[in-house]
Amino acid sequence: MDRPAFDAFCKTLPATKMVVQWGESHVWKVGDKVFAICGPWGEDRPDGSLKISFKASDMAYHMLTEEPGLIPAPYLGRYKWVQMQEADALSDDDLAAYIAEAHKIVAAKLTKKVRRELNLD
Repeated sequence: MDRPAFDAFCKTLPATKMVVQWGESHVWKVGDKVFAICGPWGEDRPDGSLKISFKASDMAYHMLTEEPGLIPAPYLGRYKWVQMQEADALSDDDLAAYIAEAHKIVAAKLTKKVRRELNLD
């Protein structure tokens, strides 16, 4: 999934917004809480491609970080974030499903008041 496809998918999720942070990273949030990031994290890639990171459930985190091309996200791994090191580590459909789940995980941690204001309940 390239950045335009990543952005287009994240935009379809309820009550999301994108900000550019940390240099060139596209940071997607729900209720001001980050659920997915696409940007040049860690070592620069020779081909200039970007890495995608997302929040995962406990089980998905442990499963995914055992797979080739996926690692605990730098700085965020202790919070159960996964980073794709290789562009083909997940299919676009699988990545979209994990990003949608990341959105749900983060949205569920928002206060009831914020979820109600964002029409997430």
